[in-house]
Amino acid sequence: MEVFFSRDIRFGRCTLDEGESAHCLRVMRHRQGDEIFVIDGEGTLYTCRIEDASPHAVEAVVLKEEPDWGAHPYFLQMAVCPTKNSDRYEWFAEKATELGLDVIVPVIGERSERRVFKPERLERILLSASKQSLKGAVPFVAAPVSVKDFILSCDASLKMICCCFEGETPRRPVSDVLRESGTPGTSIAILIGPEGDFSRQEAALALENGFVPVHLGPSRLRTETAALTAVEAVYLHYCL
Repeated sequence: MEVFFSRDIRFGRCTLDEGESAHCLRVMRHRQGDEIFVIDGEGTLYTCRIEDASPHAVEAVVLKEEPDWGAHPYFLQMAVCPTKNSDRYEWFAEKATELGLDVIVPVIGERSERRVFKPERLERILLSASKQSLKGAVPFVAAPVSVKDFILSCDASLKMICCCFEGETPRRPVSDVLRESGTPGTSIAILIGPEGDFSRQEAALALENGFVPVHLGPSRLRTETAALTAVEAVYLHYCL
């Protein structure tokens, strides 16, 4: 199943931009009269029929709409410190999208080695991953914020922080916390630190603001591996 993307779907009609149009016609060899599948990035899949096969702007009429296509039964916000190697962060984001998440927040910690983050390339990767994994919604990439600001502004119903050191409150297995969290529909935020972990001040602030300290097993994981493992834990808990 080949899926295309359009930001221009209204009044029962759909227009693909030049890049998507070229892929539709030149790569997938679609022609006038063919039916194609298009997502809007907000969660809906449209079945469309091509009426104008222009290589610059394919025009199609909408035949059917499927809301919440490929949706997951939770809202997951991953606040992850950018890794020193940007490829590793992009790998996490791509694979996490395939599993299911809603928002990625690049957070800058006191020990972060990478403090500049540009979202444009990541947004393209998330779009491609959403199409590949048959999802109607594309995760949102938020503007970078400090770890402190994220902690103080986070309003998720279930908030967790993955850290490497034990504080006054022992860390619990993430699976146990999810099991006690209740029914699907839960709004979840998981905070993952940089290569050097959170500072003790950041961890203490998180606990003061309702974050539950959790661990992901006995192995010491890289930032991107920990982030993906957390996403997978949520996915397995709610979807299998």
